[in-house]
Amino acid sequence: MKVLIIEDDPLHRSYLSEAIRAALPECDGVLEAENGGTGERLARDWKSAHIVMDLQMGQRNGIEAARTIWKERPETRILFWSNYSDEAYVRGVSRIVPAGAVYGYVLKSASDDRLKLALRSIFIESQCVIDREVRGMQQKSLGNTNGFTEAEYEILVDIALGLTDRAIANRRNLSVRSVQNRLQQLYIKLGVYQPIGGQDDDGRFNLRTRAVAVAFLRKLLNHNALERAEADLSVWLARQPHD
Repeated sequence: MKVLIIEDDPLHRSYLSEAIRAALPECDGVLEAENGGTGERLARDWKSAHIVMDLQMGQRNGIEAARTIWKERPETRILFWSNYSDEAYVRGVSRIVPAGAVYGYVLKSASDDRLKLALRSIFIESQCVIDREVRGMQQKSLGNTNGFTEAEYEILVDIALGLTDRAIANRRNLSVRSVQNRLQQLYIKLGVYQPIGGQDDDGRFNLRTRAVAVAFLRKLLNHNALERAEADLSVWLARQPHD
């Protein structure tokens, strides 16, 4: 069994290599990649390698790399090892996991024992391992307890990209009224909506802009999420008929 580490910090790669060798005596080789692009190539060359991957990397982040790897080999087992449990990252991972895939999401703040347990659970025992903090964010993102449904989150991303109500309706196969209803729910959940006669009835805020700002402050959105969304938008725009 070989394990591929995809991590841009050399100290973290060294730490992971030691943890892997200690936790997995079955491992007969540890491969290392310093960014997602190199990781994709090594994963392609070593089709049987299990993967431990950072999410935030300078050149091709972990979510993009994992999406490509899983698209080519959906049975690949991946342990995401990250500093971040923000909703934008958690949603990003949840959106790309293939049905039935064995994977993990462990924070870098976790103990050595926790990391080693996750490595054995995922790569040897075929069990998913998700840190409690991340699991709580996953449950929230499913729409429970003032969380956002996937449909609402898509609308949030679309307004962050600058799309109009009509363009969103066209892209998401909705009526303009449905888009506006979802926008109102977003405004309420983000705490920016004010009914007529409310405190901000003087037009102090542009609600779309304010919603995006609050979403960034609450870490519902981040640069990586919008970078992926912009790429998806470019593909969609290229498919649209020209006037």
